[in-house]
Amino acid sequence: MAWTQNKKWSDQFIPEIKKILGTYLIGEPPDEEDAFRNTDLIVLKMEPVRIACRVRRPEYCNYKNEFTIRQELPSGNKTELSKILEGWGNYFFYGIADYNQHLQSWGLGDLNVFRLWFNQRLFRLDKGSLPGKKKYNIDGSSNFLVFKWNEISEGFIVASSNIKKEIHET
Repeated sequence: MAWTQNKKWSDQFIPEIKKILGTYLIGEPPDEEDAFRNTDLIVLKMEPVRIACRVRRPEYCNYKNEFTIRQELPSGNKTELSKILEGWGNYFFYGIADYNQHLQSWGLGDLNVFRLWFNQRLFRLDKGSLPGKKKYNIDGSSNFLVFKWNEISEGFIVASSNIKKEIHET
């Protein structure tokens, strides 16, 4: 599918994603905030918080304990991975849809934790080999790195539903 078709499909999940993210990025302030500053809810950060979102189709439900990040495009354009490693994005939301067009599983990851883990693996543990498992799209449109949610350092998973949360130290 073309990028615009994929975007249109995944954008239908934005309202559901916003509801989920609101649970984790908007909080209740201390009582004195309400009493003295007219504050019933508080956003946990005042600077822009950038959240990368990706939703996969229902046929990928067997891979709910993994997430993928696009690593390379034939065009040479920047990919999700290059943008993440350049420091863009605070959080990564990754979900898998069900056949009723709702999210059956999802994870919210802290990209600062991911970047640190990725660089440690790349430069120290894997000695220059890219972390993750490389996979190619069948149509040759790009390739991805596949990661298991539970292989990233502790603190990466901010919140999740229907994915394994066990953390293995690496």
